[in-house]
Amino acid sequence: MTRRLEVRFEPDGRSASVRPGSTLLEASRRAGVSIRTRCGGVAGCLMCKVNVPDEQAAFLSPPTQAEIRKLGSLLSQGVRLSCQARAQGDVVVAVPEDPLKAAIRKKLAEQQEDDWWS
Repeated sequence: MTRRLEVRFEPDGRSASVRPGSTLLEASRRAGVSIRTRCGGVAGCLMCKVNVPDEQAAFLSPPTQAEIRKLGSLLSQGVRLSCQARAQGDVVVAVPEDPLKAAIRKKLAEQQEDDWWS
């Protein structure tokens, strides 16, 4: 029987047990973590970026040619495409906040601050 790996997604703290070689996108779906994508997982839309701390990078497959071409210098900052990065060990990655959710959260915070001062 193949050993299963644990992929944990921060800041939610949710995790999934996956087979070695599963993509982070597959693991996120299994964990119930929403990672946006429009291209169906072929490194075309660049929407599925995740952040991988330096100490966790060794637990993922090396960047694919598509990632190298699409992400360029972002790779050196720990950014990976979840549709391309494959788990090779237990790993923890950070999912950036959805831009739409961030905008809504910011607007709500501004409204609450305005209401407080009123």
